[in-house]
Amino acid sequence: MITVNGTFFTVNGIVNDENRLKKEIYDRIKPYVTSNIAKRVTNLLDVMRMECCADDLLLYQDRIHVANGTYHLDGTFSAEKDYCRNRLPVYYQPDAPQPVTWLHFLSQLLEPEDILTLQEFIGYCFIPSTKGQKMLMLTGKGGEGKSRVGVVLQALLGCNLKTGSIAKVEVSPFARADLQNMLVMLDDDMKMEALTQTNNIKAIVTAELPMDLEKKGQQSYQADMRVRFLALGNGRMQALHDRSYGFFRRQILLEAKEQPPDRRDDPYLAQRLCAEKEGVFLWAFEGLQRLVTNDFHFTLSQQAKEN
Repeated sequence: MITVNGTFFTVNGIVNDENRLKKEIYDRIKPYVTSNIAKRVTNLLDVMRMECCADDLLLYQDRIHVANGTYHLDGTFSAEKDYCRNRLPVYYQPDAPQPVTWLHFLSQLLEPEDILTLQEFIGYCFIPSTKGQKMLMLTGKGGEGKSRVGVVLQALLGCNLKTGSIAKVEVSPFARADLQNMLVMLDDDMKMEALTQTNNIKAIVTAELPMDLEKKGQQSYQADMRVRFLALGNGRMQALHDRSYGFFRRQILLEAKEQPPDRRDDPYLAQRLCAEKEGVFLWAFEGLQRLVTNDFHFTLSQQAKEN
């Protein structure tokens, strides 16, 4: 392992659960330590943190760290693994079957032009980049199946995705630090209340320089932020005071098709979609390549532009 800014990393990415490390230390020392064992475990973990201290990890925007190696944007693949901030829990399988269930689901959820936008945005979430300078809002009246998009994205990104509330990012002084080293923050049920301020959201969406972050009980510090926002809800994000172009230009707003009255919901749809994640990964990678070729300008339908 190595540590960067006090956080452990392995070749498989960030170590989110330090309690597992404490359990390993505890199992090794419990035959020899009989008092203050919890404090000793914590002290030894801090010693490990110092022992593993390393230089900052570079943010590579020309490759995707997958479960079985590294996949470069030029289409080349290497089975070698190196230390990285984010490794996706999906395998690169060039012969993975086409995700027919996923594609059929999208055809019922979105218009064909908007599917291209979603394809590009999901691919955009694979690399630690904010060059697109956009967040994606997927809205509908309810019952269309929007949340299944979040479930599939969770299967693709694993611990590199964090769920939460976009409104909390604005009101909580510690929320931004929780998003450090994350690729995506998913708001599965966006609040309809108007935001009293929008400066934190706007700064994160377009962040290129280190940002000031703060954890509870600790001195604030500077760190890179490359997290993207994906929000699902029944209405559009509103700002109480900010009517500037800067707030609205950062949003891509897609509207889901209305639920057909004769549609029968499949309670196992999420599992069937996630079973195709290797094929969905290749599908989203095509969108990422198209986005990079277009200099990170998203393909937007006329309806999306009007929204």
